[in-house]
Amino acid sequence: MLRKRCLTPGGAPLILLVCHLITALDVPLDLQQPPTLTHQSPKDYIVDPRENIVIQCEAKGKPTPSFSWTRNGTHFDIEKDARVTMKPNSGTLLIDITGGKVEAYEGVYQCTARNEHGTAISNNIVIRQSRSPLWSKERVDPILIQEGNSLILECRPPVGLPPPIIFWMDNYFQRLTQSERVSQGLNGDLYFSNVRTEDTRNDYICYARFNHTQTIQQKQPISVKVLSNSPAGERYPTFMIPKGRTSNKLVLRGHVLKLECIAEGLPTPEIHWRKESGELPNKRTFHENFQKTLKIIDVTEADAGLYRCIAKNSLGSIHHIINVTVMASPYWITEPKNLVLAPKETGVLICRANGSPGPSITWLMNGIPIENSPKDLSRKVDGDSIIFSDVQTGSSAVYQCNVSNEFGYLLANAFLNVLAEPPRILTPTNQMYQVITNSRALLDCASFGSPIPKINWFKDDQTSILDGDPYVIHDNGTLEIHVAQKDNNGKYTCIAMNDLGKAENRVQLEVKDPTRIIKQPEYRVVQVAGKVIFECKVKHDPTFTPTIMWLKNNEELPDDERFIVGEDSLTIGEVTEIDKGTYTCVANTSLDKDSASAELTVVAATPTPAVIYDRPDPSTDLELTDERERSIHLTWTPGFDHNSIIQKYIVEYEDGLHEPGVWHYLTEVPGTKTNAHLKLSPHVLYSFRVVSVNEVGRSQPSYPSRQYQTAPAAPDENPSKVEGAGNEPDNLVITWETLTGIQSNGPGLQYKVHWRQKDVDDDWTSVTVANVSKYIVSGTQTFVPYEIKVQALNDLGIAPEPSTVVGYSGEDLPMAAPGNVRVRVENSTLAEVQWEPVSPKSVRGHQKGYKIYYWKERSVFKRSRRHVEKKILTFSGDKTHGKLPGLEPFSLYKLNVRVFNGKGEGPPSPDEQFETPEGVPSAPAFLKILNPMLDSLTLEWGAPSHRNGLLTGYTLKYQPINNTHELGPLVKIIIPANETNWTLKNLNYSTRYKFYFHAQTSKGPGNIITEEAVTIMDEARINQPAVDADKGYSEPPLATSLPMHTLRPTFHKVRPVGPVFGNINTTASEDFANISWEYWGPDMSFYIEYMVEDSKEDWKKEFVNGTQSFFVIKGLMPGTTYKVRVVAKGHSDEPVQSTEEVFKTDPAMASRQVDIATQGWFIGLMCAIALLILVLLIFCFVKRNKGGKYPVKEKEDAHPDPEIQPMKDDDGTFGEYSDTEDHKPLKGSRTPSNGTVKKEDSDDSLVDYGEGGDGQFNEDGSFIGQYSGKKEKETAEGNESSEAPSPVNAMNSFV
Repeated sequence: MLRKRCLTPGGAPLILLVCHLITALDVPLDLQQPPTLTHQSPKDYIVDPRENIVIQCEAKGKPTPSFSWTRNGTHFDIEKDARVTMKPNSGTLLIDITGGKVEAYEGVYQCTARNEHGTAISNNIVIRQSRSPLWSKERVDPILIQEGNSLILECRPPVGLPPPIIFWMDNYFQRLTQSERVSQGLNGDLYFSNVRTEDTRNDYICYARFNHTQTIQQKQPISVKVLSNSPAGERYPTFMIPKGRTSNKLVLRGHVLKLECIAEGLPTPEIHWRKESGELPNKRTFHENFQKTLKIIDVTEADAGLYRCIAKNSLGSIHHIINVTVMASPYWITEPKNLVLAPKETGVLICRANGSPGPSITWLMNGIPIENSPKDLSRKVDGDSIIFSDVQTGSSAVYQCNVSNEFGYLLANAFLNVLAEPPRILTPTNQMYQVITNSRALLDCASFGSPIPKINWFKDDQTSILDGDPYVIHDNGTLEIHVAQKDNNGKYTCIAMNDLGKAENRVQLEVKDPTRIIKQPEYRVVQVAGKVIFECKVKHDPTFTPTIMWLKNNEELPDDERFIVGEDSLTIGEVTEIDKGTYTCVANTSLDKDSASAELTVVAATPTPAVIYDRPDPSTDLELTDERERSIHLTWTPGFDHNSIIQKYIVEYEDGLHEPGVWHYLTEVPGTKTNAHLKLSPHVLYSFRVVSVNEVGRSQPSYPSRQYQTAPAAPDENPSKVEGAGNEPDNLVITWETLTGIQSNGPGLQYKVHWRQKDVDDDWTSVTVANVSKYIVSGTQTFVPYEIKVQALNDLGIAPEPSTVVGYSGEDLPMAAPGNVRVRVENSTLAEVQWEPVSPKSVRGHQKGYKIYYWKERSVFKRSRRHVEKKILTFSGDKTHGKLPGLEPFSLYKLNVRVFNGKGEGPPSPDEQFETPEGVPSAPAFLKILNPMLDSLTLEWGAPSHRNGLLTGYTLKYQPINNTHELGPLVKIIIPANETNWTLKNLNYSTRYKFYFHAQTSKGPGNIITEEAVTIMDEARINQPAVDADKGYSEPPLATSLPMHTLRPTFHKVRPVGPVFGNINTTASEDFANISWEYWGPDMSFYIEYMVEDSKEDWKKEFVNGTQSFFVIKGLMPGTTYKVRVVAKGHSDEPVQSTEEVFKTDPAMASRQVDIATQGWFIGLMCAIALLILVLLIFCFVKRNKGGKYPVKEKEDAHPDPEIQPMKDDDGTFGEYSDTEDHKPLKGSRTPSNGTVKKEDSDDSLVDYGEGGDGQFNEDGSFIGQYSGKKEKETAEGNESSEAPSPVNAMNSFV
């Protein structure tokens, strides 16, 4: 029982039209109440003269109402007419017309239901007899007409009630073919724009079908003979209908508008339509009868205006203007509803309607005009409303609202019932509710009382009211638990209370464990004649006993003793080929179920060679026998099976009327049968064919059988997938899936759409449409449930009664914002938001949930505003709280909450403001080491990018690292927050230090940034190399450049004592990968381990040649992801592994290029060139040793060129040889002046291995220079001279 009150700030009732609105209300029948009509016959009631008349009038009330009738405005005395009886405890009249005439009972009837509390009246029910008169006798003369002229064959059917349906057929009951040239008009006449010789026939017959009496009348056949001795010539179009240049059309709102233009001419004119004052409504406009009829369904006022139809052929065009006027019979905006008030309460009845012209509203009380009824000071009539204030016991009555204009009327009954009633619970007592864990639980508490009782829920013996998460109490008293858990088990008490008392009801909730299959059946492969077992072990709630069911291919198991179903398994013995398929275990309880499936594959035990199998040959000799309306018998002769037994025959059919050329599956029979009894549908032109199937495959289809046509009939089924959902706040869109041609069962397929508002005592409203799959009901209330059904009908009758579905009219944006929004800050990055839910009525749609909009205004320590970037978090359902993660510490935030439905979001709640507390800062933005001196270093840093609070200072820790990689004592320094650099003094010279630096707030220290640096060396030690008597000059310390800043510890800069791997680099191609690494530690042997990622195979191992720090892995699969690691192993030490690296090879690339390196001619050519170069080098070497000169040498001696260089090792070119003993360094070399070799020129340079310089890869991925292209190692002593390359060295580098 829902009611809405409006109060002034002072608490007194404020009498407004929007106050005390009442929804549809059912008062328990044991309580005193005025009558309420529950059913009545339609206003316009056409009866079949062959059947008795039943005029319905049903009502409820307490005391039980009595009934009376009027006919044509006067009292209808039932007692005086022996043919008329009234059903007991009902107002329904039964009129027996056996031996009588229906005409005697035609008239206007009205039912009255009354008791001591009031009187309800029905609509005026007009009873009329259905009439299907015969065609008047007439002489129809044959029509002679010259070819090319226009022709109209008039139908002029008899006037019936209701009007008949017209169609043209021939003597064989076949519909006449219609086209742009020949078509039937809305008046039933047959129009020929121009006639042709093929139009000659003597059986043009017009039929009139009277649906109400299920009779068909026919006109005398018309004979037409088309002459061709003087054919008409080509001519401009002329309208056959309508006449003139303009016409007018009146249509009522909500009805169907049909405009028609039929033109004659030669060639045949084409018809086009347009609206002069706007566009045609896209989704409501249909063109019928070959564009000659424009149909607009569900007409609205916007469809009024001028419509132009244009007829056009190759000679010219004409047009006709139709002025459409849209009027409207009254329709409801707000229909009055029953009103229940307690004494001294206030309420209002509203009767609001619209129409064109504007309707008048008349109020009646207990069937008497209200101005003639007894005066009542508590009642005030104000136009379309009656306002009640301070009502008293005895004011109960039934009020009628009559809304009318010249096109119709609406009559509604609504009672005022003044009751003082303590609460009562309507839900059964001690009801047990059972739900599955984590599902939703709904505990009902339907109640009634006056005044409206308030509902509270309690659990077990607790005294606190259940409210808030996880509980939600709905307006109808239902208690909802969103996600039921075990601790929600128990007894719940519902208490309904008002001023007159209270009532309570106890229910019990049990939360059960879900049913789960813990041991699922697994895929099996078994040989023929073998045995297979599928397991299925189930875990379930101990109070339930599940039923285990096995399915094969989602159907029941075959009735075969080989299938044995155990407690937790399925065993199949003596497996055959037909046993293959999908087997499913289904575990069911009364609340839930679970299922699991596995595939069974059957393979041959021992293949039998030398037998050729093939698909069957097509069947032959198809024969049709035992022909009936809905069935026929088909037999055939099978084709050769080609050594594979035919397993089944598939029968297919073609519908020559609806889908010629398309074959459909009809049925199948086992391979042992060669006949089938086929069930047929009405109004289908059948052809049949047979496909044979054996183990190899399907045969070609057989040759089709002869055709067989079934007679038309009424539809057997109704449209499926009927749904109702509005797309605007004031409409309801009803959709369905249309019937196919074969489902229509006959011509003239249409759909009768019924709807009525749910839980309201309204009659069904219906409309009949064709060629559409939806209908739009306008003028509905927002988000109201409707009962909907769609029934199929055709020219032969209607389908069975359709099932009813429930849909909702359109949603609108929510009206209210969540209230009492509260924010609880949990920590510096997390806050919880709580709010009070909006009322379901204000949602005006399916509530989807709530959205929290939140944004950062600014940081607390910064007063300037920043760019506001709003974020949104969505919480589905009826949740009333949510958490905001990822907030920034020490910041000012704002938020609001909105409810949303399928239409969109409602208004936001007022903005709430909150602050997050301080947090720890991020790492400093950077840390640089500047001005390294002998005993000091300067550190410079940037403030943290995210301070997350007020900085209280910085902490610097540092310690030295000696030559054995040991860490020295740690020194700690606290630095003020306003400093950005710091100089450390009294450090050791030529010493490496490691620094740890972080900022901190009052909440603690932030992330650490590390760096390393070296104080500069003593200059005396740098300039004077150390000398050892035995070893000569020793190698000076490595030069150190300024360190690069990093946010991670640079572990590669400090070499540890034990063996450790540094960076592992991978470069992958299609089928190989290059692996290189850094290693510090004693000499060990290396090997590479690799495997496909996420595979179960073992690591593959490849040994590395010598101590080189690279390797090429070959033979990889293209487009595959691998894991790789490097392992160092000594003779007795434990192996040391690097970190695992992941790489992916390139996908395989299709290529038409030929690998030239694998061609024989290329290999031969290279060998010849190598041989020539070898001979040339030997010759040059001999000439040089003899001191002789050859032409090149002579030219070089004559014109020395300072730019000529010796052979360059890095690019493979040859320079000239010099006889001088000046061992000058190569041009561009990096040998330092002090004779030392720098790090980048050492033996470990990556240029030697292809990581820099001109190192390259071969096409197969091998490294050029791995063994032959490597530079000749220079000696470590810097003052040792470089020799000119000898021919032997040149040969080595070439080979």
